[in-house]
Amino acid sequence: MYDLISKVISEISNFMYSYLLIILLLAVGLYFTLRTKFVQLRLLPEAIKVVSEKKGDKKSVSAFEALMVSTASRVGTGNIVGVANAIAIGGYGAVFWMWAIALVGGASAFVESTLAQIFKKRDENGGSYGGPAYYIEAALHKRWLGIIFAIALIATYAIGFNMLCSYNLVTSLSEYSFYGNPDTSYVPYICGGILAVLVGFCVFGGGKRIVKVTSVLVPIMGVVYILMALVVMVINMGTLPGVIKNIFQSAFDMKAIFGGFAGSALMQGIKRGLYSNEAGVGSAPNAAAAADVSHPVKQGLVQMLSVFIDTLLVCTATAMMCLSSGIEPSESLTGAPFVQTALSSNFGRFGFYFITVSLLLFAFTTLIGNLFYCEGCINYIAKRTVAKKRLRIFYMFACAVIFVGAQLDFGLVWNLSDVLMGIMAVINLPVIVILSRPALAALKDYLKQRKEGKNPEFKASTIGLQGKTEFWN
Repeated sequence: MYDLISKVISEISNFMYSYLLIILLLAVGLYFTLRTKFVQLRLLPEAIKVVSEKKGDKKSVSAFEALMVSTASRVGTGNIVGVANAIAIGGYGAVFWMWAIALVGGASAFVESTLAQIFKKRDENGGSYGGPAYYIEAALHKRWLGIIFAIALIATYAIGFNMLCSYNLVTSLSEYSFYGNPDTSYVPYICGGILAVLVGFCVFGGGKRIVKVTSVLVPIMGVVYILMALVVMVINMGTLPGVIKNIFQSAFDMKAIFGGFAGSALMQGIKRGLYSNEAGVGSAPNAAAAADVSHPVKQGLVQMLSVFIDTLLVCTATAMMCLSSGIEPSESLTGAPFVQTALSSNFGRFGFYFITVSLLLFAFTTLIGNLFYCEGCINYIAKRTVAKKRLRIFYMFACAVIFVGAQLDFGLVWNLSDVLMGIMAVINLPVIVILSRPALAALKDYLKQRKEGKNPEFKASTIGLQGKTEFWN
């Protein structure tokens, strides 16, 4: 039965990413890139400026804190293990297609997070919350579709991504002698149990603690990881020209792109790029809606920046660590062991320890960020703020899933995550195209105010939404 389920999920995943999502992701990303006149490039300096703005209310979430929550979920084990898998299976060219999906996806991320800000809801403390489920209901008046999206998000983050995150951490331990025989080792049980307990301890403290923990850990782990990648690149500087050349040559090699499509550079790059940066999936808008900003476009720019931090910095760091080391990509060496072997070629045993510690931090912050998203969707389905006692039941379930994920195998956990994430994207991408007018109008208003030398402040009436939003009136 296990093998049958694994095979069915694999076939669904191959169909989704071979046909449906590749077309949808690129088409929507290019559409918004053109409609916004390359917002992800021309307003990148503005995005960096907006991140540093302070929040108006001490009890609210700042643009920076919302960025850290969404980055905590984006920047995770996929940045290490996912990138290594993409290169091992798809070859050098997979790196180029990860870059491409991030560049066009930045525009999609901008639109979805701007919409989340426009249609956000007010909580009892004066703060805000929202996301795709809320803008689907507010603008399309289809609560049933909002509920389907909310269920898909909960399944993706509480089950698919949490299982995968736990599994990825365990794979980093498989190269140590204490792991023993993979078929009889107790390490997955011990590791899964410890991780589940740690996450449970944090999430039972509530959403504010989630923000505080992630805002401290994410910048530290990201900077240290990127610095290590730079050290590796400097040590292997002589190999970099050849690596860059191979990335671009392989990206446009017809055999590498289309031959054995499930393992092609194009498909692997897009699958792992989407899993890593989540642009257009509909996850980051849940964090974006909580931010206290004077204009919705500000948070759209911040979340666009998060996509670049994730893929163009952290994913590229992993790719360059692996490829400049001289260890050739191979399907026989995937995931964490690939990165560990590449790093150990320069630093010996320290390379194994460093990747394990990095994965532990990435996994921890990802798991916490994932559950933050789920809480908002649970409240949406219930049409109220669910009592903490009932949420504890959900958190206990989520922690149990983390434990189970550590025991599963490579194919099932990756394909299940891809399918669940794909369902979210299939719902969210067409929706943000249909609802794009308010986001594009808000962008025009923002640029007009900036041109006049103002610090932009938004009013719903300027884009014809007077009385149709809870904020901005």
